[in-house]
Amino acid sequence: MNHVMKACSAAALLVTALAPAARADDYQLSHNQRISCSRGLAPGKLNTATCKSYTYLFNTRTSEYFRCQVSLALTRDNKEVINVQTDGGCTKKPRIFETDGHYDFDATETEPPNTNSFFGPGGYSIWAADVTAQKVRGCITISSGLGSDISKCLDMTFQ
Repeated sequence: MNHVMKACSAAALLVTALAPAARADDYQLSHNQRISCSRGLAPGKLNTATCKSYTYLFNTRTSEYFRCQVSLALTRDNKEVINVQTDGGCTKKPRIFETDGHYDFDATETEPPNTNSFFGPGGYSIWAADVTAQKVRGCITISSGLGSDISKCLDMTFQ
């Protein structure tokens, strides 16, 4: 009888442990990560190189996504590395589709700011598709240059 109780307890524990996994969201990492680096050079003085990279993590069930960025700044003189600093994190963004489903996606960003940059740091685009239907939505987010981002999504039509 003691073995039966242990077996039932183990089975109940196993079901409890697996239940959240069955309901767990599926996440997909974007396929086009990029890295950009800049360098500040001053002969005979300290040199600093800063690199940033980003990616997107997409919830394939809810169509919510996160924009993730990591940066590294390295300061050195002519003989040694003096300081290394890292920073980063992920920021949650809104859903692309209102209902849960089974989605696929991709994302890309504009190049870093340069002399041709009109709106400041630029923006990014997200493409999401319902893999169970002919349904595609494209979203573009750009910096307005006035402190807030402007984001719009459009459902694609098929002809």
